[in-house]
Amino acid sequence: MKKLLPIVALFAIAFGAQAQELSNFQRGPRPVISPEIQGDSVTFRLKADYATVVKLSGSWMPNPYGGTIDMTRGEGNVWSVKIPLPSPEIYTYNFVVDGVAVNDPQNVLVQRDGTRYLPMLIVPGERTENYGEAKTHGTVSHPWYDSKILGYSRRLSVYTPYGYENSPKKKYPVLYLLHGAGGDEEAWISMGRAAQILDNLIEKGLAEPMIVVMPNGNPGQQAARTLNIPETQINWRSEEFRDAYVRSLCTEIVPFIEKNFRAVPKPSSRAIAGLSMGGGHTISASNLYPEMFDYICPLSAAGSATPEQVSALKNAGVKLYFLACGNSDFLFQRSEEMDKKLTEAGLDHTYFVSEGGHTWANWRLYLNTFAPLLFK
Repeated sequence: MKKLLPIVALFAIAFGAQAQELSNFQRGPRPVISPEIQGDSVTFRLKADYATVVKLSGSWMPNPYGGTIDMTRGEGNVWSVKIPLPSPEIYTYNFVVDGVAVNDPQNVLVQRDGTRYLPMLIVPGERTENYGEAKTHGTVSHPWYDSKILGYSRRLSVYTPYGYENSPKKKYPVLYLLHGAGGDEEAWISMGRAAQILDNLIEKGLAEPMIVVMPNGNPGQQAARTLNIPETQINWRSEEFRDAYVRSLCTEIVPFIEKNFRAVPKPSSRAIAGLSMGGGHTISASNLYPEMFDYICPLSAAGSATPEQVSALKNAGVKLYFLACGNSDFLFQRSEEMDKKLTEAGLDHTYFVSEGGHTWANWRLYLNTFAPLLFK
């Protein structure tokens, strides 16, 4: 019994010390809150004890790639700045501490842009009402398919709508949604808010429940770089790899999805859309396989089509050709030319011109706009 007393005493001391530590943590200084939206303003804060100069950089600024705002040191070495609330949209930002870019440690809302992780500021409003979480949620999975064309297994992101798991006999149409240069199979999920947009549109009855397939458009990658899989160098001048990714998409990914998911295997139940490089892939896929997709949506696209290719789409009976671009996008002239070609060839289409440039703000808007038009 005497031997147990020291052990019990030590346990009591340790437990008491831990409880005191927790108590001290809870009674400590008020936690730093950042960002904090208050009415028509938003405040950013960063605790940086040894910093001499702290600035804020944000994508809403006139110069989103280099512009900054000075922050002021306050009590407890908490630096802060209060600015007018930007218009409703999703923005990214970071702090610049003595010349070094630093993410906001208080903000759990983060998106990945290639190899960069950036904190997000989501400003509520009509523009962003479908970018938040809906009451009902679909499921995002990451299956792998075998590509004989590219020579290895590759990873997909696949969204299945709410109710998919509980309706084993129901089949769904499919949207193949392609990312741009620098992105990967997670880009539309991380930056595009694709799952949230589809969840909200479907929940509101504005869009048909659909499967959304988001491939990796970089043929040298098996998956996103976050998986740390070595990349393959591909000789694009080789005849073997001409349109390799697009051919894999149409002859390998589409059959894989229609075999392994409850997808309706008809052109009337297939849509393809993509931004920038993915817009070029969208155009190439529809040029090479004009009867595969009844819904075609190039967004800020780097691509074109010959009159013969447009005629083939017209003869195939395409139900929707949705061409979109921002009026200050560096590819806007290419979209203007594509609109002219479609018009001259007599292909009924929608040309959606928005404000702004080559940004995710536009691509989220486009998905939110064309998704309700699919599979009607």
